[in-house]
Amino acid sequence: MTARDQSQRYKLSFTTGRLFLQNASGAAEIYVRLRDWREVRETIDSDNLLQSRASRSATRMGSELIQRLQELTEAEVELLAVITGEERAHLMWAATCRRYSLIGEFAEEVLRERFLQLAADVLPEHFDSFIRGKALWHEELSDVTPKTMQKLRSTVFLLMRDAGFTDNDGRIIPAVLSTRVMDELAKRTPSDVRFFPTRDSA
Repeated sequence: MTARDQSQRYKLSFTTGRLFLQNASGAAEIYVRLRDWREVRETIDSDNLLQSRASRSATRMGSELIQRLQELTEAEVELLAVITGEERAHLMWAATCRRYSLIGEFAEEVLRERFLQLAADVLPEHFDSFIRGKALWHEELSDVTPKTMQKLRSTVFLLMRDAGFTDNDGRIIPAVLSTRVMDELAKRTPSDVRFFPTRDSA
């Protein structure tokens, strides 16, 4: 862990919206048409794309969706606008890992590592152990209440299930990345394939 990694506080506001699998492609389509994230946000709000009955909830979810989509490159957003199913889940998982380094590090250091070591599952106790290790360098984790930590843990496991990487019992399901998604992930250094339970490398 570098000094830079140690000094950066984790963003812990990832309990909103899960992976947005029902809305991500629609928002990406709007961006491809408008090429302006502010206008995308206004369109999402005016058209109630997130179909939330509460305005405050819709605002919060819309903001979260846009922030994650902004982690994607132009090419990735264009791809997201036309794909469905697993590919969409994989791109939104990558966006979430980029937005929230805590999730990205858990994905790389626990989920992928356990998969590569032929472990059958990833369980809540693995998350708790991961957090204890990170708390040595990130005091913000030590300040989190048990209730909030439970919510963070629950959200991370919901996100992994949404992405198709685990089942309800925590058993790891290998990710099969399409060539076009793999190509986009591999453009980053280091490759964002590191966030996935796969033996592929790029």
